[in-house]
Amino acid sequence: MKKKLLLMIPLLVFFVLAGFFIVGLNRNPREIPSPLIGKAAPAFALPDLNAPEKIVEIKDFKGQVWLLNVWASWCVSCREEHPLLVEFAKTHDVTIVGLNYKDKAADGKAWLRQFGNPYVVSVMDADGRVGIDYGVYGVPETFLIDRQGVIQYKQIGAITDQALSEIILPKIKELKR
Repeated sequence: MKKKLLLMIPLLVFFVLAGFFIVGLNRNPREIPSPLIGKAAPAFALPDLNAPEKIVEIKDFKGQVWLLNVWASWCVSCREEHPLLVEFAKTHDVTIVGLNYKDKAADGKAWLRQFGNPYVVSVMDADGRVGIDYGVYGVPETFLIDRQGVIQYKQIGAITDQALSEIILPKIKELKR
């Protein structure tokens, strides 16, 4: 009897692990909850991409609902979402701040000249330290921040029309009330 029980343990472990694997395959990696949701956005004081002598701080946006979009000129997915951000900036009254992540200033400036600039300001995070504070592990990522400076939503990956219309815009409207 003991031998049969000992032989069943590896089979039981296999089925448990297979169950976890199957559940994991059915999850959407874009739905990873951020531990920063509901917490104050990490402070930063970074140089403006277009005027490096000017330091931009998070407190400059206190009192308004805004988006922090983490992007880079070397990012393929950023190129995908960028036209949507440019159009969004033209048609909606929401401040979009760019966080140019681990990029060269000249490359970032050239990229914005070529593809358009949806940002009120874009700051340089050349060493990626601010990105680390925000829990960025890939670009693009976008954070919706409320009037009190609290992160209310995190979009992992490129913003899509669907995410914009079904998630981000309703949250912005709710926060602006």
